[in-house]
Amino acid sequence: MSDHNYSDPQIKRSKSFYIATANLLNLANPNRIYYDNARAYDNKSYEKKVRGMTELLSKAHADIIAVQEVWDSQALEAVVEGLGFKPEHIVIPLASNDIASPYTQGRGAQNTPAVGIISRFEQLESSLLEEVADKAVIDIPDIGPYRRFIRPPLVLRVNAHGQPITIITAHLKSKRAFFLRDEAGNLLEDMDDPNIRIRAKLRSLCMRAAEAASIRLSIIERLHHTREPLILLGDMNDVTDSVTTQLMTETSEVHYDKSMRDVALYDAARVQARYGWMKDVAYTHIYQGMPEVIDQLFVSEEFLPESKFALGQVERVDYFNDHLKWDYDDRVTDHGIIRAKIKLHV
Repeated sequence: MSDHNYSDPQIKRSKSFYIATANLLNLANPNRIYYDNARAYDNKSYEKKVRGMTELLSKAHADIIAVQEVWDSQALEAVVEGLGFKPEHIVIPLASNDIASPYTQGRGAQNTPAVGIISRFEQLESSLLEEVADKAVIDIPDIGPYRRFIRPPLVLRVNAHGQPITIITAHLKSKRAFFLRDEAGNLLEDMDDPNIRIRAKLRSLCMRAAEAASIRLSIIERLHHTREPLILLGDMNDVTDSVTTQLMTETSEVHYDKSMRDVALYDAARVQARYGWMKDVAYTHIYQGMPEVIDQLFVSEEFLPESKFALGQVERVDYFNDHLKWDYDDRVTDHGIIRAKIKLHV
């Protein structure tokens, strides 16, 4: 007979789940124009895209998946149906194909793709961060105050094995130079002028910084003096130690002020129980021939095993990026997938 009485409510048992983030590279319905300069998917290329994304995501077998660059919820449903998810598991309001949607009237995302979260767990509440917080508003050179996110982050609270967790996914402004255009979309600047190009890149950096600071303010509000864990993940368009990424997480501040642990976030790859075993293959994107990690996954103090407030830990982090070595035309996405296994003490 076993010495353990598993019916004793005082005995804590561990329950785990996998959470991943994936940029789906313009996932859209067939035969719709999403960018004026991009070719619509015909039925054959759409089916190839859906099949390829399903196969790629199936390797992660995640319970929660944050996604970026989605134009149509119907296309996302087609991808995750093969993973065992149902339409009601998907939260992606800004790419909705439901005609009753107050955001899209069923037309899917407009002008720019949206972020979303798919979860096997019960959804407790969801919201969008559409407005840049007042304390994060800055003037963009030649444009003025930056008050609204280009791609609003999504916040979703879930009940994971009895533990409420807040998930935030974001797709920050890219490093791509932001050139001025008129209302018709015509260029107003010389893209080949190196001096103008620098100013255009400065605009992008300012936008990304404002977005990062605004997300940070929202995170502080949610974490301050609470013990409910939070996970931030998505395409941050810069590396872990960059100024903009650290604006969101403030991990380094903990070295100087231990009280910051309550509101700081920690790179899951660096706090995982098996840290180091995957460091040689840790990249999610190849930029100008150089591999880098710009798809990030951060956790709050409640997933630090050494914390007195620990409710679980990051057991391992994996990178799925073999497809980035294929010819570009054979890739269904130009980003790798990062996945964390979270073990809860519940």
